[in-house]
Amino acid sequence: MLKSSRSKEFRTQEGRMKAFEVLKKHEIDALIVIGGDGSMSGAKIFQEEHNIPVIGIPGTIDNDIFGTDYTIGFDTAVNVAVDCIDKIRDTASSHDRLFLVEVMGRDTGHIALRTALASGAVAVLVPEGPMSIKELHEHLAYLKSKNKSSNIIIVAEGNPTGNAFEVAAQLEALHSSYETRVSVIGHIQRGGTPSAADRVLAAELGTYAVESLIEGAKGVMVGVIDRKMTRTRLEDAVNQRNGLNEELFRISDYLSV
Repeated sequence: MLKSSRSKEFRTQEGRMKAFEVLKKHEIDALIVIGGDGSMSGAKIFQEEHNIPVIGIPGTIDNDIFGTDYTIGFDTAVNVAVDCIDKIRDTASSHDRLFLVEVMGRDTGHIALRTALASGAVAVLVPEGPMSIKELHEHLAYLKSKNKSSNIIIVAEGNPTGNAFEVAAQLEALHSSYETRVSVIGHIQRGGTPSAADRVLAAELGTYAVESLIEGAKGVMVGVIDRKMTRTRLEDAVNQRNGLNEELFRISDYLSV
């Protein structure tokens, strides 16, 4: 809606001064920044240089911003991925094939982990907790002994052991009986109609951001933790990461068999 994107010019002091002059021209005395870690970094620097009140709102499908349980866009991206995998499962079941589905997540596996759990995947490969090809092969062999009819593996694009195509090739090299197929969902996850959960989250965070400015807050990012609205220093939001929920790993392991 805003048609905003990364700005190389804003990375320079001259570019940020130009932005500040635009705000002064239009008599804008505060700024609310919506985005991921790059946006929060820019917001932090901009406030430090020009002393204008800035509030951050976490908006990224990766869900990796520290200071909130969920970011705007994450739930929608997961729902898109799950919808695609539900369709893929029909082919996987009828043809007894091993499908590797690659989802977004260059540096973090939030989308992959939640998608794997929601779609009933037999394994998930993420940057934070890499599973070796040998371990994956042994897990698949165990499932085969239990007559598992369909196998779907979720691979985050930043998986250290390789992307979905590379993992498929390594599995086939270990055991020629595997008939693998690869699907890369790609940028479909970044668009589409927002989920109800994302719409409500955006409304809550937007309202709290404005109210925070009115109360005199600045240099913070609003978020929701344990269902409560919170404020986190931009410095902490930039320098720390939202880690994966280890409990979801445990549950995913249980349900995979």
